[in-house]
Amino acid sequence: MPSLHPLLSGFAPIWALTGVGYLVGRSRLLGAQAEAVLTKFVFHVAMPAALFLMISRTPLDRFANPSMLAFAAGTAAATGLGLLAGRLLFRRKGGELAIGAMASGYVNSANLGIPVAMQVVGDASFVAPVVLFQILLVTPAVLAVLDSGAAGRRALVTLPLRNPILLATALGAVASATGLHLPAELNHSAELLGGAGVPTALVALGMSLHNRPPAEGRSRLAETGFIVAVKTLVQPLAALAVAGPLLHLSTHQLLTVVLFSALPTAQNVYTYAREYGQATGLARDAVLWSTLVSMATLSVISWSLGPS
Repeated sequence: MPSLHPLLSGFAPIWALTGVGYLVGRSRLLGAQAEAVLTKFVFHVAMPAALFLMISRTPLDRFANPSMLAFAAGTAAATGLGLLAGRLLFRRKGGELAIGAMASGYVNSANLGIPVAMQVVGDASFVAPVVLFQILLVTPAVLAVLDSGAAGRRALVTLPLRNPILLATALGAVASATGLHLPAELNHSAELLGGAGVPTALVALGMSLHNRPPAEGRSRLAETGFIVAVKTLVQPLAALAVAGPLLHLSTHQLLTVVLFSALPTAQNVYTYAREYGQATGLARDAVLWSTLVSMATLSVISWSLGPS
């Protein structure tokens, strides 16, 4: 039976780097605009480099399998519920509504999914199709909403050329489909840039904790609690319902799908919210609280569905 300690080792870097960011923000070491600058670096430079390399190195047919069907069903249920509640209960619109829905179903698949999967399942191969699914299908839809509001509803046909995340995604898909590869020197440079994305995003997230505005009352607390509950409970349960009774996946596949569906909200959601100035506080709190709660839910899943 998997123990709690290996799971904690996957969370340790997240809390450590977020804590570093908080101390940097509190000390004003990098100046008043540091959080905004770091977020822009992640969004416009580091994240596109990382996404291009990841997609270009992964066959695009990797996410066409029954396990991904169950994961996609859980994601659809969580984001749909987040969208519905955001509109009807919390009166969100436009970009804020998109961020709330994304926070409800967008999992931290890479920097947390890899160590958790290796510790619990012993295999991190499911990371690639999950990343492809989120980058190629979920992210473009959310960014299209965010960009249309920020750009005065400019034509969506030019969106990939104006958005570095979508441009990198499109170029990576082309490279994967055609088998093209960067020269060794450019490839190494892109790896260095991409490697800076996750730690920088976590530092910026930590800095936002010091710069956070006063509490926005019970409505915000209720919305954050709702999103965290959907992310950590509803999404894995929906995936379990599809993976087990409907698709009859093997025990190993079932554990993998449910485990990944229960991963917390990715820090990418905060990066997008900060870049577009939409529901940044909600995104920040969803990332932090879902990460904390998922330490318990992931442990329960590994205990109940894992090998004896």
